[in-house]
Amino acid sequence: MAGRRSLGRRFGRLWAAYAVSTYGTWLGFGAFPLLAVVVLDSGPAQVAALAATGRAVGAVLAVPLGPWVEFRRKRPVMVAMDLVRFAALASVPVAYLLGRLGFAQLLVVSVVVAAADIAFRAASGAFLKGLLPPEDLLVAHSRFEATTWTASMAGPPLGGAAIGFLGPVTTVLADACSHLLSALGIRSLGSEEPEPARRPEGRPRAGELLEGWRHILRHPVLRPLFLNAIAVNGLIMASEPLLAVLLLRDLGLAPWQYGLVFAAPCVGGLVGSRLAPRLVARHGDARVLRTAGVLRSCWSLGLAFVPSGAAGMAVVMGVQLGLVASCGVFNPLLATHRLRHTDPDRLARTLAAWSVSASLSIAALTALWGLLAAATGPRTALAAAGVLLLATPLLLRGATGDRVTAAV
Repeated sequence: MAGRRSLGRRFGRLWAAYAVSTYGTWLGFGAFPLLAVVVLDSGPAQVAALAATGRAVGAVLAVPLGPWVEFRRKRPVMVAMDLVRFAALASVPVAYLLGRLGFAQLLVVSVVVAAADIAFRAASGAFLKGLLPPEDLLVAHSRFEATTWTASMAGPPLGGAAIGFLGPVTTVLADACSHLLSALGIRSLGSEEPEPARRPEGRPRAGELLEGWRHILRHPVLRPLFLNAIAVNGLIMASEPLLAVLLLRDLGLAPWQYGLVFAAPCVGGLVGSRLAPRLVARHGDARVLRTAGVLRSCWSLGLAFVPSGAAGMAVVMGVQLGLVASCGVFNPLLATHRLRHTDPDRLARTLAAWSVSASLSIAALTALWGLLAAATGPRTALAAAGVLLLATPLLLRGATGDRVTAAV
């Protein structure tokens, strides 16, 4: 079975490091907005700026990190990015205990962490491709995806409880320590690694910066996957703040109810990610990719018609369950396609370009949909996002490419 197949001791350690940092991240989910509101008495505009600016500026700063990662060994880069995130996040509880925590520090830390996240993902994807044979990549990505959904299901409730008992910076400290533990785990993998790509002689620096985007947009398989992912993720993420306003303000859900309607459906992502290799083995990656891509675009429109009370909670949980289950199947296939259709000498730049584009599009669409909701109301803005999502499967044409082998 795919879930029991051994991918080796080194992958096991890499997976453990990923699990530790992922659980730490989800324990700290929403910690910065909470600190801004509760500790610094920030208003809605400042909280929104913290979320959007950190993501956008961090993405811009990460653009030159693609070539920097490409021409270096990936394991030391991963360790370095974990240590950067540890240091940045650990500065927050230190400043809080000294009575010096300010909004500017939260903003700087969010930018640094966002840029380090992108560099880490670029290095880890390239490292994984060198670590495993192609037939094992889908199983590896399905395990990472399952870990993400498990952490997203358990992390926020546990983090909320920890904040209630131990104070507002508790989860930030836990997140920081998780990156330190991840760095130690990745360091324990040993130095065995393929030689990094060599920087081409005489190539202009601008060309190196743009190589990732050039490869994506010229590739017949990656281009439609990229455009689809940018559109779908941006519209889904742009809808989340509007849904919070609708559920908490307009429909009067309690905070625990709001947390429940998002945490419980994450079990669908766990199930979907575990099923992905088996579905590919049985039906082929082309059919599974198309089906999951269509299904993940069909759910969000229902959020515009959420009624009040228990029925509203049931509708949101049903919509979220279908959405995350579809994403749980689709995402490992997407990640596997990216690695299989990119040569090692441009892989880090390609992954960095993808992450930068995703972060910028999410920030831009979140701001745009916020303006739309202010002008028309959250239900209308949610409906607009849902209608546009229905059209996103058209962007998947030509994206199936070669078969992705599932090891089962």
